Amino acid sequence: MPRPPRRRSYDQYCAAARALDAVGDRWTLLIVRELLAGPRRYTDLHADLPGVSTDVLASRLKDMERDGLALRRRLPAPLSVFVYELTERGAALLPVLAALAEWGASELAGPRPTDAVRAHWFAVPLRRCLEAAGAAGVVEVRLPEGVFHMCVGGAAAPSGPVGGSSGAAVAGTAYGDGPVPGPGPVVRLELDADTCLAVSKGSLTLQDGVREGRIKASGEGALANALRGACGG
Repeated sequence: MPRPPRRRSYDQYCAAARALDAVGDRWTLLIVRELLAGPRRYTDLHADLPGVSTDVLASRLKDMERDGLALRRRLPAPLSVFVYELTERGAALLPVLAALAEWGASELAGPRPTDAVRAHWFAVPLRRCLEAAGAAGVVEVRLPEGVFHMCVGGAAAPSGPVGGSSGAAVAGTAYGDGPVPGPGPVVRLELDADTCLAVSKGSLTLQDGVREGRIKASGEGALANALRGACGG
């Protein structure tokens, strides 16, 4: 079946313009951010995208299906619910989001009174920092705002239920909302949002965060050992 025609296009023979034809609409890249955690129900997406209307969310998801960025499928029994998930092409937007997060971090001087906050929104920039530090495995991150976990350094994702606060990262995904399901993480990091932001910006290293008592690191593996060694533990 041919794809439905696009509603609009820049009509420019340019790779950047073609990319923006697909992901340049408001909310599209933030939907990708949410789906990087694996399959999500429509209600989960709406809950974690405060400010988006139901009509706009439904329209963007249809556009993403049309453009081969996401697909909708029914999970087998006993769940038997419909979920949205990224295709391989959609998941390939992770480095684009990571670059945008790095570029935009300087604008996060502090949350505005109207800003919503979700713990897992820190996952994409923090994952980049962890991989740069040589992390490999499943890392659980605990913030006062919530808990999420990440698969870094090519680690296999743990298995668990789909969607919502108990959603687990699945193979090929960047992170999962909530604690690690099943076996424990390679390393657990406990810190506050300001410290997480400082690490993401590069103004604070993980090792200095541990040394200064701003990050509590526990667990096993090369990263946990390196962090404990930084403070003489």
